[in-house]
Parts: sequence; structure tokens; C-alpha cells
Amino acid sequence: MTIIANTQFLNLIPPNLEFTPLSTDGLFPTLGAELVYTQDSSGRYLHFHWDHSAYLGCDTERIVDFLNENDSFAPVDKVVYLEHLHRILSSSVPERVKCWFKCNIELFELELTITPILPQFGQPITTVLVMGRLLPSKINPHPVNQSVKTLTLIESFLRSQRHQKLLTKISKNIRQILDLDVIWQKTVDSLGKTLKLKHCIICPCEPTSKKVQVIAEYLQPEETSILGSEIDISSEPAFAQALATLKPVVMVIADDHQSQQYKVMAVATYYQSQANSLLVLSFAHECYQLQQAELELAKEVAEQIGTAIAHANLYKVVEKYQQKAEAAERLKSEFLSNISHEIRTPLNGIIGFLQLILAGMTDHPEEQNEFITEAHQLSLHLLNILNNILDAANIETSKIELDFSPVNLKDLFQHIEHLTRPQAEIKNLSFQMEILTISDKILVQGNYQRLLQVMLNLVGNAIKFTHQGGITVSADLIPHKHPATVKVTVTDTGIGVSPDNQDKLFQLFSQVDGSRTRQYGGTGLGLVISQRLIQAMGGEVHFYSLGEGFGSTVTFTIPVY
Repeated sequence: MTIIANTQFLNLIPPNLEFTPLSTDGLFPTLGAELVYTQDSSGRYLHFHWDHSAYLGCDTERIVDFLNENDSFAPVDKVVYLEHLHRILSSSVPERVKCWFKCNIELFELELTITPILPQFGQPITTVLVMGRLLPSKINPHPVNQSVKTLTLIESFLRSQRHQKLLTKISKNIRQILDLDVIWQKTVDSLGKTLKLKHCIICPCEPTSKKVQVIAEYLQPEETSILGSEIDISSEPAFAQALATLKPVVMVIADDHQSQQYKVMAVATYYQSQANSLLVLSFAHECYQLQQAELELAKEVAEQIGTAIAHANLYKVVEKYQQKAEAAERLKSEFLSNISHEIRTPLNGIIGFLQLILAGMTDHPEEQNEFITEAHQLSLHLLNILNNILDAANIETSKIELDFSPVNLKDLFQHIEHLTRPQAEIKNLSFQMEILTISDKILVQGNYQRLLQVMLNLVGNAIKFTHQGGITVSADLIPHKHPATVKVTVTDTGIGVSPDNQDKLFQLFSQVDGSRTRQYGGTGLGLVISQRLIQAMGGEVHFYSLGEGFGSTVTFTIPVY
């Protein structure tokens, strides 16, 4: 399809350009062309003027009054000529052709510019204005009754054959590429060099895109680059039509500076009837009529390129998921390696202490009780590890179920202090528990055992990753929220976490640094499980750290009962 350009896209198409056909009534002697006539769709002459008609024996009155090929002025190959005529009437685009004509016994080679005469709005185009000149090769040496093809037809055929081979080669090469960035640039470079284009751009798009961006371009040195520019599809009707119809749209452009016409073609690349990019080709050579075969070829090449783009997109998605799957597999392997170590360590300790007791290797009852106490502590640690693993499995399958009841915050803090203060004192760390200094007891809505598990995880991590300084655990009432909430904060002066790695803390099987896990121990599940448990109780968990070596702060909220 062909339209007249009136575009805002200045670097490819000059703005506000149009072609306005001339009226023919009474103007033939003053148009400045040696040959001027009008015809209807059947080839009948409506008006006729030729400066050389008398010299060459053409009766202009008989040409207009009669449609008699023996006496009239007519193309040698009328079928081909009428094909040109009908194509121009249907496409509304002027066309320049070279064609052999005959009148009586004379043959002439003419160069013609055939222009559709635009009727009133809404009416079909039925007539053309033809302006031309006699070429030097006036006489055709062959007899009249021999089949003569116009040079335009031969040139078009050869051009089409050449383009078909080259464009097929381009599309074949592009379909072998799976890198999108390479496809973008390879497409515009190949088309630009093969077709000798002034400018060629490509813009990725989605079926619902309202704006597209120029991601790659080919251009001649005198052209201005528009790489990276954004194009509003609604302001470019030709582009919008190409994307909507998936058919090439050709714009005829008149160059005011050089008094020439050239063409710009917009064509959508597509896959399974869905546009995935927009190609815009600006032709550098003189404006010739694009044959229907060439338009079909352009559509076919666009489909091939669209398929290559779709395959590259699919490959990119598959590659991304493959990388994620490989990363997940690697993390799970590391997790299993770490977890096996975490399970074996307390289990070996339990077995060791029990073997000493069974072998009677304790010197007195106090030492035996000490071994039993150590084995008991190790068994509790092992139970905590197994509970974390089970909780992680339940989180994966969304099977965590909690029973809620009022929880006395002061009792919870005292329990935590009793269990964790000795661990901090062993490492010579300061340990502070700060709770609200109000007379009324604070009750929160939650599950006591799960809240205890969360705080043991958070405080235990703070002690584990802190070598000097201390840990502070505090609680603050936030009454302005509805419902009112309590915010619990655990702050340490430990090793901290870099900002880039903080998101990993809340991902199952993801650990900030495998070497840290081997150094400090642990499953890496504590913070993830704590977050999910607090969320299940209607609260939120947040982690803050200025970076490695600057300590960290973990907060969680829980609704007041």
C-alpha cells in the first residue's frame, strides 16, 4: 500500500509534504511538457496534446474521439501498459515508465510520468494525467507485429530477481543468529548495503506499543543519526498502519531541495501474526515504482526477520531460566553440603558424650552430669536445625498453619534473655534487653513458640556474627497504626552485609557467602523462615546494614492484642 507522507519524523521523512495532481482542463499547451494527455481506466484518451504530433503523423482529434489501435496513439504492449495504469489507479502513487508506442506505422520510445488525478473525497480514482517526452531512440527497428516488452518491465523483473536473491540470503543469515543485539544491527546493515538505502532503522515493539525506540540504524554519511530516538506511533500513521496490517506501507516523498521523489517503506516484522519490530527503509535512488512482487518479498523477508527475533527472544528467556535453574541447583547443592555438616556436628557431639558416659570414662557424677547436659544442649540444637528444614519445606509448599493467642511480650523477652545471654557472655559481648517501661503488660497477637523461634534466630545470628561490641534487643509501641503494633529491634556491631547482598538474605537456599557459612556454620534458613512466620502473624521483617564491618539491624512488627 502507498500513502502520501505528512510526518513528524523529520530525519527519515521531510514534514508536511504532499503530491497534488494538476487539473487538465485547458492547460495542455502551457504545462511545459511536450506530451500531455489524460486517460480513463480502460485506456481511452480524454485529452491529448503533443508537440510532435503533426511531425509524426498523429491526428490528435482522432486519438481523443476514437479508441482504434490501427489509427490511434497506443502502447505496443497494451497489456503491460494497462497493468501500470491499473496499479497506479489502485495505489494512488505516480509512476515513471519508459514505453514503446505506435501511431499508424510509426513507433516511438517515450518516457512517461503517470499521475492519478484525485477526485473529490470519497470518490474512486478513475483517471490519470500523463506527461512525457520522446526519447532519442525514436524508431524501433523491429516490425510492429513483434511482441515488444517495455524497458520498465524488463528492469523491474531483473531488479526483483536480484532483490529476491539478496534478501533471501539476508534473511537466511539473520535466522542463524540468536543474539538480539546482533540481529538488530545485522538487519539494518544488510538491508542498507544491499538496497543502497539512504537510511534504515529498526525499532523493537510489542503488539500494544504506543511508542518505539530506534535500537539500530544504517545511514549514509550525509544523513543525521536518530539512534535512540523515541517515535510516537500515533503521530506516524504509516508506521501505525504497517504495525496494524503487517503489510508494507510505502510513502512517496518529494525532496524540495533536489526536485526529486524518493520512497520510504515501513514494514513490521512479525511472528505468528504478532508484530515484534518496525523496519523503516529510506531509498536513496530515484523513486521507481515498487512492483507487487517486491512488496510481497518485503513482507516475506519481514516475516523471516520477525521469526529470527522471536527465536532470539525465546532463546534469551530460555537461557535466563536455565541460568536461574543452574543457580538454584548450585545453591541447593551448597545448602545440602552445609546442612549435612550442620546435622553431623551436633549429632557427633551427642554420640561422643554418650559414648564417654557408657564407657565409664567419667571420674565423678558431676562430670557425668556435665556430659549429659552438653548432649542435651546439642540435641536441642539438632532439633532446631531439623525444625528449620521442616519449616522451609512447609514454606515451599505454603503449608504453614499457626494458632494465634495473646503473648506477653515481657515473658517472651525474659525467655530469650535466659537462653541467649550466656552465649553472648562466652564471647565477651555486651547484651542489653530493652522493653517498654510502662506499668501495663503488653500483649501481642501471635504464636508464642513461633515468636520464640523468630527471636532465637535473630538474636542467635547477631551473637554468631559479632566478635566485639555487643547486641541490643528492644521493643517499641507504635500506637498510631491501626491496629497498634509493637516493633522489635535486634541491633549488633557485627560483620554487616553489603547492600548488594541484602536481598539474598530473604531467599530460600540463597546465602550471601558460602565461605561465611563454612566459617560461622548455620543453615542459612533462619532469616527466611523468620520473615515468613512474622508475615503469617500479620507483621513485617526488615534488614538494615550500611555495609560490611558496620554491623546490622533487624526489625519485625507484630500486632498488639
